[in-house]
Amino acid sequence: MSESVVRTLTDPSFLISLLVAVAVFATLITALPAFGGDPLKNRMKSVALERDQLRAKQRNWLASEADRKRKGGLREEQSLRLRSIVDRLDLRRALADESTMLKLRNAGYRGTNPLTIFLFARLVLPFAGLALAAVYLFMLGGLPKQPNFVKLFVCVCGGYAGFYLPVLYVSNRATKRKSSIQRAWPDALDLMLICVESGMSVEAAFRKVADEIGAQSVDLAEEFVLTNAELSFLQERRAAYENLAERTGLDSVKAVTQALIQAERYGTPVAHALRVLAQESREMRMNEAEKKAAALPPKLTVPMILFFLPVLFAVILGPAGIQVSQRGIFPNQQH
Repeated sequence: MSESVVRTLTDPSFLISLLVAVAVFATLITALPAFGGDPLKNRMKSVALERDQLRAKQRNWLASEADRKRKGGLREEQSLRLRSIVDRLDLRRALADESTMLKLRNAGYRGTNPLTIFLFARLVLPFAGLALAAVYLFMLGGLPKQPNFVKLFVCVCGGYAGFYLPVLYVSNRATKRKSSIQRAWPDALDLMLICVESGMSVEAAFRKVADEIGAQSVDLAEEFVLTNAELSFLQERRAAYENLAERTGLDSVKAVTQALIQAERYGTPVAHALRVLAQESREMRMNEAEKKAAALPPKLTVPMILFFLPVLFAVILGPAGIQVSQRGIFPNQQH
């Protein structure tokens, strides 16, 4: 076998074939860069494309920023006009108090502009409601059979409804916001517990939970971001936690903020308190679901009587009534 291998290796045709294969391989390796182009030119071309894309993004951002500033300037002028009217009539003292400010914060409206718009709406909407009711009753002929005293009373009721319409809107907005935060609060506590037990600080935990919980509740994510910002610039961290409890208006959030305040003051472990409070929040959410499930049968009684039973009787007794009418049992069909 060794003699055959030596004979093959020393064969001139084999050696020529081997040299040709090596030459072809070397030629291909040498020629590939020429076909692929200059790497430096390709890199410079990609950098130029990236630079053009960045310039386009920068121009778009500058255009949007200029548009936003222009719209913001218009809105600022409008807010200044409304504020001057509110200050001239001293509506803050007449129509606003601490409960009004608290309701606005619970609804997600912070700052002076929402309060100004709220007071201006309470000033204008009564006259608008009164005018609409008067136009409907006296010009369009609404309630033609009623005396003028009743029409005037309806006009006054329209003005009264316009006066309390902003209050109802803010209350409804605050209720929906509390419900959204309450639904997502147990999951947020679980995420915060995981972050704290992994070694994160409270600020980092708030920021991470805000990023993760935004898909479930935008309002809760906004509150966490605002609390994280207040923890950074307020002198006392306790004030940031108290502001969080005040803005949400929920007892479960207040309990967590009290636990965080005690942990800041006495150095107690936060993880154990968060674990207990998260369990309580989950149990509270389960209790709410059980209450809704228990209240469902009484609520379904009236719709079943009004909608399901007549259809059921028609389906069951309809064929029998048709057969009886076809046999001529009814008096008007005997002849």
